[in-house]
Amino acid sequence: MMSRKSSKHMVRRISFVVAVYQNELALTETYKKIKSLFAENGALHDFAYEIVFVDDGSRDRSLEEIRGIKANDSSVVGITFTRNFGQMAAMLAGFAEASGDAVINISADLQDPVDLIPQMVTKWSEGAEIVACYRTDRADGFAAKMTSRIAYEIIRLSLPQMPAGGFDFVLMDRKVMDAFNAVDVRHRFFQGDLLWTGYRMQLIPYVRQKRTIGRSQYNFAKRLKNFMDAILDASYLPIRFISLCGLAVSVAGIIYAVTIVASWAMGHTPFDGWAPLMIVNLCLSGLIMVMLGVIGEYVWRINEEVRKKPNYIVREKF
Repeated sequence: MMSRKSSKHMVRRISFVVAVYQNELALTETYKKIKSLFAENGALHDFAYEIVFVDDGSRDRSLEEIRGIKANDSSVVGITFTRNFGQMAAMLAGFAEASGDAVINISADLQDPVDLIPQMVTKWSEGAEIVACYRTDRADGFAAKMTSRIAYEIIRLSLPQMPAGGFDFVLMDRKVMDAFNAVDVRHRFFQGDLLWTGYRMQLIPYVRQKRTIGRSQYNFAKRLKNFMDAILDASYLPIRFISLCGLAVSVAGIIYAVTIVASWAMGHTPFDGWAPLMIVNLCLSGLIMVMLGVIGEYVWRINEEVRKKPNYIVREKF
């Protein structure tokens, strides 16, 4: 029996998932660019499209804009949340709703070049199961570039197959999408979960474009949250780091203790005053607090899994 998500038509369908948060005015342009590709590009003439917009509790007129697009195109699906649950939650809702033979995750702010879509579809038609467009550069500020580069270099310590600039603009075959949707956990790391599936991947390099409409809502706090999800969800790096730090401190402590005992035995005063004691005490206390913080993150995530709260709540689908 065919899955509900499998195509029942001879014409294959490509679903686009667009997570929306405060993207007023950009949505119509994104929609027009995607639609024009299917009307004008020969590589896409044999495909139908579906666009799933997921409004993540926007406070501007993004939802009204989605309704307007939907009113004129039956291939558009709109989903709205009861509140802001985050970009990953919006993506998960879109992935669960998408019914195409392939699913493309694309940003709502026009920073992902839609001109790459025919190339992505061609690689998929040739046998690739995941086609990821990875960022070789980005038209963002210096701070955003540097924090992104450092974050992905750390992530690549655990996921060496991760492209250096990371990826969000990606096409997934139906079986990949089904495998991804079958994972039921909170605090997910999108790229890590895709790489974990082990399906055949093709890469396409691109430069992330400068945002021309509106202002980015992806602030430092959200970047940090995504980085923490990546590190804690996709690797054992923090726990191993704690273990190595503990081992190094223990070895240093033993060596220092032997030195003090030897100095005392020879009649020398190991040190003068309280400054060395304070330095050692403060350093060790800080290290212990960092370790407890990392362990606390893991404990909280275990608690989240046990409680089994949903990743999002849908107010309306239209």
